[in-house]
Amino acid sequence: MSDKGTFDTNVLTLTRFVLEEGRKAHGTGELTNLLNSICTAVKAISTAVRKAGIANLYGIAGSTNVTGDQVKKLDVLSNDLVINMIKSSFTSCVLVSEEDEKAIIVEPDKRGKYIVCFDPLDGSSNIDCLVSIGTIFGIYKKTTDDEPCENDALQPGRKLVAAGYALYGSATMMVLSTGQGVNCFMLDPSIGEFILVDRDVRIKKKGKIYSLNEGYAQHFYPDVTEYLQKKKHPEDGSAPYGSRYVGSMVADVHRTLVYGGIFLYPANVKSPKGKLRLLYECNPMAFIMEQAGGMATTGSINVLDIQPTAIHQRVPVVLGSPDDVQEYISIFKKHNK
Repeated sequence: MSDKGTFDTNVLTLTRFVLEEGRKAHGTGELTNLLNSICTAVKAISTAVRKAGIANLYGIAGSTNVTGDQVKKLDVLSNDLVINMIKSSFTSCVLVSEEDEKAIIVEPDKRGKYIVCFDPLDGSSNIDCLVSIGTIFGIYKKTTDDEPCENDALQPGRKLVAAGYALYGSATMMVLSTGQGVNCFMLDPSIGEFILVDRDVRIKKKGKIYSLNEGYAQHFYPDVTEYLQKKKHPEDGSAPYGSRYVGSMVADVHRTLVYGGIFLYPANVKSPKGKLRLLYECNPMAFIMEQAGGMATTGSINVLDIQPTAIHQRVPVVLGSPDDVQEYISIFKKHNK
């Protein structure tokens, strides 16, 4: 909008942005179609989230999903929306959702070359108290010519073609990377389009905030305990870090991206393999972080370098500003020689 308050007649929407990127890369337009379909699902989920009380979408749907969370009605709706929108774009062959135990193999007449891993409604345990929730997705290309199967989705994050997340907060935002940096788009409800608001987002080299669930403190491994001690009681006389933890991964990671700092969901005695899922939580977020100049690690290996062995595999994750993550890695290595 100009200072006269006139209508912007040359607005840069997410669709237009992706089309331009695709043209530069001499693409086929298939990825644009796929991202468009995800955007449509996100717009619909955003509307459902805002109307959740009125539309009677709150409450437990009466079953438990594959990873043990109680499924909310909004989860079920969001999952159906994402699956239906992606299938109808004719761009994918395998879908992996947090809500479905097995990979979804797309019908032969609707297939395309992409594999999409997604968490349709991350942080859904926060729905009832109106805390921000989100949708996370990662897109891979099928690497073989044979019949699509679950194994096609078991690719390391380094092979991601695109990844992103939608945050349903005070506004609805889509954060996207196609491997050429990170861009943020805000949903303008008046025209129903995502508008580019932040181009080529870069995370701070070092932040002032740490974010993790300290309720698990008695189960932490010594490296995490030592790292937190250093953040709370700095030995060099610098100011201690602030603590922020929402409990929705999208909200916590987005704040880390915008303000800098570090987000941790490490392994602990109760969850020695970590808790967050590699394919549709950690990999997309690690991809976004690295594209923004940040880092994402398990402590021993970069998240994007992990070769997945199962579609619902869990891993420890520490991500954020490069200096902060590097400091954690050095403490982790000291305790894990």
